[in-house]
Amino acid sequence: MQDSAKSNRTLFELDLLRALVMVADCGSFTTAATRLHSTQSTVSQKVRRLEELAGHRLLERGHRDVHPTDAGHTLLGYARRMLDLNEEMAQALAGATVETAVRIGVPEDFVNAQTTRMLAAFSRRHPQVKLEISSGLSRDLAHGFDHGELDLVLVKQRRNTRQAVHCRREPMHWIDSQRSSSLQLDPLPLVTFPPRGLYRDEMIQAVEALGLRWRIAFTSSSLSGIQGAVADGIGISLLPRRAVNREHRVIDGERGLPVVENYEIGLLHRPDADDAVRALAAELWRQVQREAE
Repeated sequence: MQDSAKSNRTLFELDLLRALVMVADCGSFTTAATRLHSTQSTVSQKVRRLEELAGHRLLERGHRDVHPTDAGHTLLGYARRMLDLNEEMAQALAGATVETAVRIGVPEDFVNAQTTRMLAAFSRRHPQVKLEISSGLSRDLAHGFDHGELDLVLVKQRRNTRQAVHCRREPMHWIDSQRSSSLQLDPLPLVTFPPRGLYRDEMIQAVEALGLRWRIAFTSSSLSGIQGAVADGIGISLLPRRAVNREHRVIDGERGLPVVENYEIGLLHRPDADDAVRALAAELWRQVQREAE
């Protein structure tokens, strides 16, 4: 009876898993089909078949894009690992073994020339390590780490949110445009990340505590979008010191705006991380320290 039960367990086909991963990465069935050299209907059928096997809805299909459900995120973590193992096996049999793959997540504002040069140099020194680098919002990177989709992540978070391998305080500044100030406007225009994005709640709570009227003037999930909107005079914002540039004016204390000291940068990897992950973590943290100097 036990052997029979094992033989009846669901077997997930790699072709179906590859379709799900591609749709999730592209956010679109149409784009995924193009990259898979297939048709949209074929890719849709594969995802539906995978949902039947999993017994869960894996993707939420919106008007413009596609997002994984909670079950989809869980399955994606395993799917990526299975596809990586399949690729590793194929390369090993072909005589071109890749010993390990490291999936790393870095916030957008840390993806600069210095960081990419460091990652490229690491790859040259460790040719047996294949780096898979993702950039995005800290909340999305942390979610990917929690669901097994990333091995190493650098995140910006409220202090003591979660235990990190390394962490350091993230100095924050209120900023306005250098050439076209918004600080004295009423209501006060705010430039923010989307709801649940970093710094947004602190901004709103601070201006409300001062009794100031306010409005959301600009929302963007892109740091460069936030920086540009402030520089062009659309509104004020709250950003890390690293993100303040010559087109901004620091306005800490003006109109009573308080010092915000409850953010930190954290580096996360699992306790059982292999040597490649630990080596890359050390390199990445040294880069973070250099940027903070």
